[in-house]
Amino acid sequence: MLLRRAVLLLVTAMVILPTAFALGQEVVVHPRVAVEALSRNEARAIFGMRLRQWRDGSRIVVFVLPDTSPTHISFAKSQLDIFPHQLRRAWDRLVFSGTGQAPIEVRSEEEMRAKVATTDGAIGYLRKEDLNATVRVLQIR
Repeated sequence: MLLRRAVLLLVTAMVILPTAFALGQEVVVHPRVAVEALSRNEARAIFGMRLRQWRDGSRIVVFVLPDTSPTHISFAKSQLDIFPHQLRRAWDRLVFSGTGQAPIEVRSEEEMRAKVATTDGAIGYLRKEDLNATVRVLQIR
């Protein structure tokens, strides 16, 4: 009986926690980026480092948190609908083949916000509680 309750609690946590994190994720851009929304496929292409320019031709600068960050894991799953290891594999393939580069990794949400706010063409992601007026939220459809 105790084991059954423990399993039920674990399964419930596995369902509820990712949903709670997913509700708090936002894609953010530098305030002068002239895009209001992206499709999920465009977002995947940007964070997969395959799409390197905004629609106006300006350069996209991608910032990400470390692979082990709960915010990064939640973002990849909820906003991009892929696993974080799939992103890492795509980045490694670009780097090792010499055909591209990995995104710029920052250490914290505070650094992410500061870098996106001060880098032209920047894109990243933050938890809702880490947003402020220095970055603009971009809708993913």
